[in-house]
Amino acid sequence: MATTVHEPPKIRTPRAPGRSPSHGGGRDVTPLPGGLRSVDDSSPASRTGIWVGLAAITMTFAAFTSAMIVRQGASSDWRHFTLPRVLYLNTLILLVSSGTLEVARRRVASFVHGLQRRRSAAQFWLWLTLGLGLLFVAGQSVAWAQLRSQGVYLASNPSSSFFYLFTVLHALHVLGGLAGLTLAIRRLGMPVPGLRVSTLSTVSYYWHFMGALWIYLLLLLWTRI
Repeated sequence: MATTVHEPPKIRTPRAPGRSPSHGGGRDVTPLPGGLRSVDDSSPASRTGIWVGLAAITMTFAAFTSAMIVRQGASSDWRHFTLPRVLYLNTLILLVSSGTLEVARRRVASFVHGLQRRRSAAQFWLWLTLGLGLLFVAGQSVAWAQLRSQGVYLASNPSSSFFYLFTVLHALHVLGGLAGLTLAIRRLGMPVPGLRVSTLSTVSYYWHFMGALWIYLLLLLWTRI
């Protein structure tokens, strides 16, 4: 008796609607649904960590502000000097960088959610933000050089000591933000993008906070020094 062997049914894997199969050789890579879960990952731990970190930075600068006010009122050796004008240009640069970072964050979100194929636009705005941040730090160096040329050093007077303390400490924190931007650019530029939305959001919160903190410091120095 002959035995009939039936071919096993083929199992088809459902494909997400609106997505075409990947063809090799493309420069701009759109993450597949499986990759989106790893890229578009909202991490509560990262959000908690950034708020704790910002709170610690706030407390540090608040303590130095208190010390400055007490020191100024406790003696008569406090000397006022004119702030370098480049500080006002630096303020504008930092504010513009916050705007470019916000544009970059939205472009990255659109790329992750498949609303646009190209990631070059997001990379451009991230690079622009990084460049503006570096320009801000360079501008701060120019301000310090101008004060040194006028004979205003760290130990010249309590007022100059607090000026250098606030501006250098803030610049160091800005460098931390630049490191975060560099990490985001590197992960977005990988063949399969590994940048998480939560990572870029954390960097954005930190960077916007640095801008707000600088405006506060500039007003403080302008009124006290």
